[in-house]
Amino acid sequence: MNPAAATPEEMVGLAISAARRGEGALHAALETQPAPIYTTDADGWVTFYNRACIDFAGRTPVVGEDRWCVTWRLHGEDGRPLPHERCPMAVAILEKRAVRGAVAFAERPDGTRVMFTPYPTPLLDEAGEMAGAVNILIDVTDHRQAAALKAQAARCRRLAQSVTDQQAVDTLLLMASEYDEKAGALKGMAAAR
Repeated sequence: MNPAAATPEEMVGLAISAARRGEGALHAALETQPAPIYTTDADGWVTFYNRACIDFAGRTPVVGEDRWCVTWRLHGEDGRPLPHERCPMAVAILEKRAVRGAVAFAERPDGTRVMFTPYPTPLLDEAGEMAGAVNILIDVTDHRQAAALKAQAARCRRLAQSVTDQQAVDTLLLMASEYDEKAGALKGMAAAR
């Protein structure tokens, strides 16, 4: 599997497969992945993180001291603080189920934020008991910003159809074009990562 082209679910599958081969295989498989990936024990204490986690979180996580997540602070999609003990990884471990579809913001110590989608997935032992969990953090900041810019371009075009002043029409169509251009640049940057 090409790590750069792997889907989050394929990376989760890789982690689960490697976990079955042992901790060394798990860490070797995850270290080279381009996406931030980390593991926890059954109680949520971070046991491993790859180098991409450091870049993503803007900090170096501490194995055995960080619980539930490698990020400094979390915020829900609505921007409100999200305590680590209620984050998707905590839910996955406490409820012993994979969590999908969540979106959150990771706040870095320098104050910058990155929007991401997590893929927390329990790791079960041969007896089906919780052995820990793996989480992959997919940065969706550029995708969301690009979608918002595309929506703004569409609004400008609709408004241009409803006015009769040619100067206003031209200005709105120019604005729409600029929004589209910015959205394309963001998508290009995201694809290059």
